Amino acid sequence: MKNVLVLKSSILAANSQSNQLVDYFVKQLSANVTERDFGANPLPYYDLNAATGTRGTPETVEQHAALALSNELIGEVNNSDLLVFGVPMYNLGIPAQLKTYIDFLNRAGVTFRYTENGPEGLIKGKKAVVILSSGGFYKDTAIDLAKGYMQAVLNFIGITDVQFVYAEGIGFGAEAIEKAQTAAKAELDQIAKNL
Repeated sequence: MKNVLVLKSSILAANSQSNQLVDYFVKQLSANVTERDFGANPLPYYDLNAATGTRGTPETVEQHAALALSNELIGEVNNSDLLVFGVPMYNLGIPAQLKTYIDFLNRAGVTFRYTENGPEGLIKGKKAVVILSSGGFYKDTAIDLAKGYMQAVLNFIGITDVQFVYAEGIGFGAEAIEKAQTAAKAELDQIAKNL
């Protein structure tokens, strides 16, 4: 049985289009599921103590706690076969809660390393499905920044098998939401069949 790590980042709880699609997708999988909902349970802000604790030698209680949290989050990724991200677009970027998670996850010498040929990701053999939701239509445009960022940051740590599913135009009302959900669910159905 596969291990699936679900990472939700919307602040809208049950009203979130990305959360609804993540739940829909995960219900189709026969898997052991670990879920983190950063909207409901945000991680502590990645600050000086977190940076010192995860990049150097922790000395204070706060720095040790940051290192322990980072190790826990990395352990969840290492123990998973598939990562499922719910990523709403906020002001053309990803939610701050998700950025904080990525800051705790990306650690030199642990999840990536620098080599003579450039950075090398150290997390191997994982797949990711990233569900992107937005009020407008941004797919394949110059401001499709959430996809570009997620692709880059996942590749950076070694996760290169990444599939993106869009739910766009949700800011245009109920009919647009239904259309976006239907299209996204059809793509997610196909992905679930091929896993």
